[in-house]
Amino acid sequence: MAAAEKKTAAKKSGKTLVVRQIGSPIGRKDYQQATLIGLGLNKIGRTRTLEDTPSVRGMIEKVKHLVVIETAA
Repeated sequence: MAAAEKKTAAKKSGKTLVVRQIGSPIGRKDYQQATLIGLGLNKIGRTRTLEDTPSVRGMIEKVKHLVVIETAA
C-alpha cells in the first residue's frame, strides 16, 4: 500500500523535468543504453517530459553525460 500512496503523491505534486538526449549510446556500456530506453530516449535530439521522482533523477544521474535537463517546471 505504501508504494501506491507514493505513486499518487508524485502525480499530485505535478513536478516535471524535460530531458533531451545529446549523446549517442554507441560504444557505451549496455546499462547506459538500457537506462536511456527506460527514460524513453533512443535517438539524439529526442525530448521527454518526465515526472520529477527520485528514481528518474537516479536514471538521469547514470547517463548525465548523454542527456541534458532543459527545464525544471
